[in-house]
Amino acid sequence: MNDGDGTRAAQDRGRQFGPLGTALVIIPTYNEAENIKSIVGRVRKAVPEAHVLVADDNSPDGTGKLADELAAEDDQVQVLHRKGKEGLGAAYLAGFHWGLDNGYGVLIEMDADGSHQPEELPRLLTALKGADLVLGSRWVPGGRVVNWPRSREVISRGGSLYSRLALDLPLRDITGGYRAFRRETLEGLGLDEVASQGYCFQVDLARRAVKAGFHVVEVPITFVERELGDSKMSRDILVEALWRVTAWGVGERVGKITGRGTDQPERPQTPAPAHGGTPKSVESGGDATESGGDAVKPDSDAAGTEAGGASQGDGRSHRDG
Repeated sequence: MNDGDGTRAAQDRGRQFGPLGTALVIIPTYNEAENIKSIVGRVRKAVPEAHVLVADDNSPDGTGKLADELAAEDDQVQVLHRKGKEGLGAAYLAGFHWGLDNGYGVLIEMDADGSHQPEELPRLLTALKGADLVLGSRWVPGGRVVNWPRSREVISRGGSLYSRLALDLPLRDITGGYRAFRRETLEGLGLDEVASQGYCFQVDLARRAVKAGFHVVEVPITFVERELGDSKMSRDILVEALWRVTAWGVGERVGKITGRGTDQPERPQTPAPAHGGTPKSVESGGDATESGGDAVKPDSDAAGTEAGGASQGDGRSHRDG
């Protein structure tokens, strides 16, 4: 694949996806050779108008090569080759910047291992017609997890509850990684200042969106534990999340007492201009009103109604916790 391959894909991006412009589904991967073809195929079937960007961290198992084969057969599939494994947050940030630079109106996070059901994409996109950010939620009514032991669910719910209380956020699933953003939302989150990884990255983006005044809704999803490949969850990811969430919470409370502002960016009044297309395979240095369907609006009482919160990990390529 070469630079010439990008021309037709760039022209295709001009097609409209509903009122929001073309949607880009970003799928970070690291050693997901067993899953990548299936998940991309399911996305393309569930939302034929959407495009897919596989952000591969130089997977030793050949995931990047398999993604290139998919892209060679489908102009709506792109591959971003990164130099090495740098974490979920870095992979998504690279994908966000690529998508924004190439003019996409909607950018979606999705895991590669099948834990996020592509068939639920239309639900997220419908809800986005009345919101700035839609969170696929395991912990709102109608949401559920499949094939998790009770201990895993308790840890996950507990992590989300702690994050909600520490950061004073009216959300039930702050750590989940199945999300749909309007481009204007991402442009207003201060992405260049985000340094967190793993499920802490998801908490960071959610808190930034709420604090910046964006309209965030949650829709129920079914999270299915991976059947193939290995989870990328680690002790380091959990430790990072604990100390970062605690530090953010303490910082915000101190800021309120002293009258100093937080690190939250101001919501932009106008979106930044979009830019042109890029090749099919790209090398990277690494680094509203009513919500549609069954969306659930943030509830300031959510923390009190759920006795056991959640914690998401890094995606399938890195994973929900």
